[in-house]
Amino acid sequence: MEVKAHRYPTEFGDITMVRLVNAHGAAVTLSSLGAGILAVEVPDARGEIANVALAYRNPADYMSDGPTMGKTAGRYANRIAFGRFTLDGRRYQLDTNLPPHHLHGGAGGFQNRIWHTELLSNGVRFTLHSPDGEEHYPAAVDAVVEYRWSDDNELSIMLEATSDAPTVVNLTNHTYWNLDGADSGCALDQTLRLRASRWLPTDETLIPTGEMAPVAGTPMDFTSPKRVGADIEADFPPLRYGKGYDNCWVLDREVTETTESDGARVIREHAMVRDAVELTAARSGRRLRIDTDQPGVQVYTGNWLAGSAPNLSGRSYADYDGVAIEAQGLPDAPNQPGFPSQRLDPGTPMIRTICYRFDCVR
Repeated sequence: MEVKAHRYPTEFGDITMVRLVNAHGAAVTLSSLGAGILAVEVPDARGEIANVALAYRNPADYMSDGPTMGKTAGRYANRIAFGRFTLDGRRYQLDTNLPPHHLHGGAGGFQNRIWHTELLSNGVRFTLHSPDGEEHYPAAVDAVVEYRWSDDNELSIMLEATSDAPTVVNLTNHTYWNLDGADSGCALDQTLRLRASRWLPTDETLIPTGEMAPVAGTPMDFTSPKRVGADIEADFPPLRYGKGYDNCWVLDREVTETTESDGARVIREHAMVRDAVELTAARSGRRLRIDTDQPGVQVYTGNWLAGSAPNLSGRSYADYDGVAIEAQGLPDAPNQPGFPSQRLDPGTPMIRTICYRFDCVR
């Protein structure tokens, strides 16, 4: 594995960019700004290598960008209703940077910070300290994002957070994918499958209602492979709210029932969901499969990409040029007692894994 790093000076500090090249010439480029992905270069069915992660031409343009392109969103990815939550009887008010709600940890979220960089033999470890009260969150948090790239074209991400007091954390990667090539145009003809039989209905501001609804019989059903854009113009309120898909699905988990020594029956969920997501491009033959132990997946079809910073082709992306697939905790979980908890306590690290596996289907 070839691991190389170089500094890119900007007005807000030096960015470290790290390039990982495996034995077959497939490569990943990562950035200390937002602990993000700048490029994933993998072969198509003809063996031609191209970048499939949407990217800007200028590394500095990732700072405070609207799309959160490729970066690690936090301290709480996705939305918290009205920026408010209660923890141990105390109420906290966060900034409402997406009025009237809080999104991706606020304007000073993890995605807009320069992380410390440590090179590994086959990857990189980014670390960040977030002090108590930053963006009005309780507790100091230390975060780690560790990327590893393999000769089998697997990019694994380990997300870790520890704290000195109770708080809430939700970390995810926010890369937009286009498997025909990052600058190849609309991605809606690519095929998506989700291992998820339930999704989270929302109000018109995309805040979950608390229900976990079945996908069957709705445009939210991706349990069998379906074109991303097949139903995007359906007369279905959630698709009108966001001008396309910007919704969270609850992953189906294999469960086992065990009997404790006292005779009580306990249902346990297996942590990792293999092939939780599969995205395929018929034109290039590339396939992306995602394994994760996160409880949900937010799918965002790039409905507001127009007007973003210039890409490597020198133009701005158009709406729907890429699909963000964000394995994460459920949105607004601090206000939804029926959702898996995103609480973080001292002495109990929160560790989550996302693995992107690339190959070809013909």
